[in-house]
Amino acid sequence: MTAITGGGTGGHLSIAAAIAKEYNKIGIKPLYIGSTNGQDRSWFENSPLFYKCIFLPSYGVVNQGFLGRIKSLLNIIKLSFKVKKILKEEKIEKVFSVGGYSSAAASFAAILCGIPIFIHEQNACMGRLNKTVSFFAKEIFSSYDKNSKVKDYPVSDEWFKLQKKRDKLKTIAFLGGSQGAKFINDLALEIAPWLHENGIKIVHQTGKNEYDKIKEFYEKNGINADVFDFYSPLYDKLKNVDFALSRSGAGSMWELAAAKIPTLFVPYPYAAKNHQYFNAKVLEKREAAIVVKQSDMSAKLLISILCDADIAALNNALEGAIKPKGAKKIVESINDRF
Repeated sequence: MTAITGGGTGGHLSIAAAIAKEYNKIGIKPLYIGSTNGQDRSWFENSPLFYKCIFLPSYGVVNQGFLGRIKSLLNIIKLSFKVKKILKEEKIEKVFSVGGYSSAAASFAAILCGIPIFIHEQNACMGRLNKTVSFFAKEIFSSYDKNSKVKDYPVSDEWFKLQKKRDKLKTIAFLGGSQGAKFINDLALEIAPWLHENGIKIVHQTGKNEYDKIKEFYEKNGINADVFDFYSPLYDKLKNVDFALSRSGAGSMWELAAAKIPTLFVPYPYAAKNHQYFNAKVLEKREAAIVVKQSDMSAKLLISILCDADIAALNNALEGAIKPKGAKKIVESINDRF
């Protein structure tokens, strides 16, 4: 039996879901071990992907004071021994970790039990927990490490179906993620009149908090825009998009790359270890994306970029940046070894 652990955020959980789906395809339903905090429960409670889900009262160590860190570490140790018992009872033979504080207890329990553990690292800068566990891991899967056995990020096949020739800016998408991004929202509204005047259509993912305000802005100004707070599956909204402005969380970045949508990435500047910036630089180095720090971005600069961007060249440079079946390749690699 296999256990999948980790989560907290959508980036981690989307990997857990992708790997679970691949296991389901070969007739295996994994065990899921996550946290009562974060988004774990909303994603997987009663999910048909798993034969059982266990949510533990774990919480992060990062961004806490000294006493908070000590308390969190003691809690992880306590939960690790609890999970050690669960792994034995459930006859778990391998553990797949997607990282995040949700994975701590199960990862350490697997090490204590001598159960093979595999890690997926979503970002260019390895998270602190994954870095610690990596010394014991049988395999580390990463889209940024040249030594990784599987480099292709687990992205739904539907994103690859969006691939097409893009050479003119007719439709632009503003994507701040499922929670939205105020900076991107404000930037979109500032240049929306210019886009409208130039016949460029707008697709705008606002996040829940600013949806009403932004929807009202477009309506008052007579700008026809496809505005939504959150939409799943997002790829349905991006079929006709020629260019995107987005944060560069790993999931969003590789989905856009899979669709070969030329993108200007404005990394979230407060992400741990500035990992969004380093994520996006991977595509920029192959001339397959444009990266601008939030502190440098302005409406004037954005208009200049949109006027000068070689959309066809960016589109072509994305060829082969990511290949399909990333999740399948990971599961096959794990099963080949154990």
